[in-house]
Amino acid sequence: MFAAYAARIDRDQPLNGLELGERPAPTARPGWTTVDVKAASLNHHDLWTLRGVGITEESLPMILGCDAAGIDEHGNEVVLHSVIGQTGHGVGPDEKPSILTERYQGTFAERVTVPTWNVLAKPAGLSFEEAACLPTAWLTAYRMLFTNAGVRPGDSVLVQGAGGGVATAAIVLGAAAGLRVFATSRDEAKRKRAVELGAEAAFPTGERLPGRVDAVIETVGAATWSHSIRSLRPGGTLVISGATSGFTPQSGELNRIFFLELKVVGSTMGSKEELSGLLDFCAAKGIRPVIDSTLPLDRAREGFAKMAEGELFGKVVLTV
Repeated sequence: MFAAYAARIDRDQPLNGLELGERPAPTARPGWTTVDVKAASLNHHDLWTLRGVGITEESLPMILGCDAAGIDEHGNEVVLHSVIGQTGHGVGPDEKPSILTERYQGTFAERVTVPTWNVLAKPAGLSFEEAACLPTAWLTAYRMLFTNAGVRPGDSVLVQGAGGGVATAAIVLGAAAGLRVFATSRDEAKRKRAVELGAEAAFPTGERLPGRVDAVIETVGAATWSHSIRSLRPGGTLVISGATSGFTPQSGELNRIFFLELKVVGSTMGSKEELSGLLDFCAAKGIRPVIDSTLPLDRAREGFAKMAEGELFGKVVLTV
């Protein structure tokens, strides 16, 4: 079957390890389901895999892709939860949870197999392309906002780096939930888009806000860390799920963290139950993921390049 896969690891030039071509089709195994992939979306996790993060040379070649929507063996339209082994379903009792492609072949292919437990029904109102955006970036944003930040309608939230998949999701979900959402971006066009999606206002990166916020959604990392800490009210919460600009800020702002009793919470992905809640929320509120571009699988390299350069707003989706 045709697939986009990591053939080698290159920490400096990750796209050098990306190959497009034929790979073995998945084989049946007890407790697992094979899905015909209709759409799959790109995540920064795929770039990190090409850099060798969370995977070793011994695991290559590895078909990339965490997210997918498609049709299962019984003809049902489904969405895949991409954390494998979260409750032991389909794997050994001692196996630690992992994101798809850290241990098992991924979704950038004509077919993928996952534990049956990881398959959820796709809401009828969502297209395959829209549904494929939800299991990683949108689920991450959902958990950041409603589980780890613990915000309620009327609370204020700063979303750093408007345009990225998680940041875009946080703006849309936060606005739909009745939050006062503020966003930042270096790009004026992206700031305008953020407001169109429901942000109350958008500011250049690092600019002082009109007032301090209850929570910050942080995925940029080093470049925005100080601004995030300084933007929080006393007792506020910073939730971080990524660091696309680097892991080590110039200042940790430790004095502000303990003087103002701020909370810093790490967040990774989400549970199957949270994904089910996200699907229901999207269906009930008419929420549709923001898609930057849709490409056929054989043009996956273009999508990877666009994501690596940061020249996108929303998700890049690959169709099969």
